[in-house]
Amino acid sequence: MTTIRQEDFIQSIADAFQYISYYHPVDYIKALAQAYEREESPAAKDAIAQILINSRMCAEGHRPICQDTGIALVFLKVGMDVHWDAQLSVQEMVDEGVRRAYLDPDNKLRASVLLDPAGARSNSKDNTPAVVHYEIVPGHHLEVICAAKGGGSEAKSKFAMLNPSDDLVGWILKTVPTMGAGWCPPGILGVGIGGTPEKALLLAKESLMAPVDIQDLIARGPKNRAEELRIELYEKVNALGIGAQGLGGLTTVVDVKVLDYPTHAANLPVAMVPNCAATRHVHFHLDGTGPAKLEPPSLDDWPKLTYAPTNARRVDLATVTREEVATWKPGEVLLLNGKMLTGRDAAHKRMTDMLNAGQKLPVDFTNRFIYYVGPVDPVRDEVVGPAGPTTATRMDKFTRQMLEQTGLLGMIGKSERGQIAIDAIKDNQAVYLMAVGGAAYLVSKAIKSSQVLAFEDLGMEAIYEFEVKDMPVTVAVDAQGSSVHQTGPREWQMKIGKIPVVEAA
Repeated sequence: MTTIRQEDFIQSIADAFQYISYYHPVDYIKALAQAYEREESPAAKDAIAQILINSRMCAEGHRPICQDTGIALVFLKVGMDVHWDAQLSVQEMVDEGVRRAYLDPDNKLRASVLLDPAGARSNSKDNTPAVVHYEIVPGHHLEVICAAKGGGSEAKSKFAMLNPSDDLVGWILKTVPTMGAGWCPPGILGVGIGGTPEKALLLAKESLMAPVDIQDLIARGPKNRAEELRIELYEKVNALGIGAQGLGGLTTVVDVKVLDYPTHAANLPVAMVPNCAATRHVHFHLDGTGPAKLEPPSLDDWPKLTYAPTNARRVDLATVTREEVATWKPGEVLLLNGKMLTGRDAAHKRMTDMLNAGQKLPVDFTNRFIYYVGPVDPVRDEVVGPAGPTTATRMDKFTRQMLEQTGLLGMIGKSERGQIAIDAIKDNQAVYLMAVGGAAYLVSKAIKSSQVLAFEDLGMEAIYEFEVKDMPVTVAVDAQGSSVHQTGPREWQMKIGKIPVVEAA
């Protein structure tokens, strides 16, 4: 009988979450590097380059790949012959490991877990509790998978209870475009089929823990219906032309995973869960001989790229005018210089409440740019920790009021904007700029100073002022209301030519 000691298990969990905060799985990096070489869309190739450079920087500097360091997921397969030498429950041990990892002073991770989700939504301060899935299996080992899942990709999870005769592939191809780019492609699509609703969702999530191997599967050929679906979906999802960051291109997914389970004769449950460009998971075993030993990957596994955008326009945020903004073109790369403000969900809600109450805001937004970001706390000599963009669509409902009542000139975030935001941008001759999701550490290196100006009690959601130098962004919605997230995928779907383009009415 194997004895798993409490401290060994806790420390293994802590080490694993630190490890995945700065090391991408090598199989994902190799697949993304191949996608970079194949990519023909300049905007998508630029985005993939930023993700790859960011990943190598994080591997070297042991800092988070993404500012959203995720909700902690742990999958456990517990051997029936395992004995625990522990005073805490398994959940309590996992939570203690997560707590150690997220509060590590050398690489403190962002606490994103909120207690009382339908009420006060107060931050637990240490990213606990984790979500733990258990399976009791024969044997005398403990098999562990630790994963950190960002909120942007989790928010795009989909489920449907189809009829047995319904077109499963058709549902997926119809649904993927509705997910937008907030899940930060290129990533991996996990599909769970069968069982019951909760089983299908668990299968989809669990499938994402497997290595990227779609090219090997294509080379050897499928052996069952699940593998046939993987190949079919991989080819057809990429043919949608969504591309990196939703900008339009050849690669939307680097792999598709499918797990299935027997189901009731009357049902066809289908779940789809994406994994983003910050794919983070690690797999290890404990056999009673001590904590897990996680070997660091070789930096030779990363492509050696440098980021030097050609034909980028430098912008001085201190002097930029509405007339200058009107000359920016969709898809154009800008390098921002000067001071910008930050703010995301909680700050926008508080500001609009103040405006509705006739109160003066604590910060003047006239002719300023706001960056939708919740940065990681800095360590050592950092000005700010990894500070990549959050999903912009969550701020759509605040956009018109902010533009019309504060004098705000522009916004920076990730992924597309909804039509209500696009209309507000056009009506106010403003602009929306996109920073690359999954390049948080690279972005943070452009930030030269940081200070909290307002709402300090909101923590990472406070209003900061960042001073930036050559921060790379792409014009995503111009002052005339043209959105590259609408035009780009349509253009590349037509170029790829495998799926008919349906024009909007």
